[in-house]
Amino acid sequence: MARKKAALDFEQSLTDLQALVERLETGELSLEDSLTAFEQGVRLTRECQTALAQAEQKVQILMERNGELEEAPFDADQQA
Repeated sequence: MARKKAALDFEQSLTDLQALVERLETGELSLEDSLTAFEQGVRLTRECQTALAQAEQKVQILMERNGELEEAPFDADQQA
């Protein structure tokens, strides 16, 4: 269940980020609103980068087991 939630969180963050970029590109936001949206975009970008880095590390763990696909323990808290 945690994997599905993480995937949904990533997908939602990515969707939110795309919407923010579209809003910023319109040029219709005030300076203050643009700065707030930019700050939120930076946060969402970092969340997405973290999720992608963790997924990449998990794939590396799976692939580096003497050529066999064998899952190894992965502690995301240690990697962050």
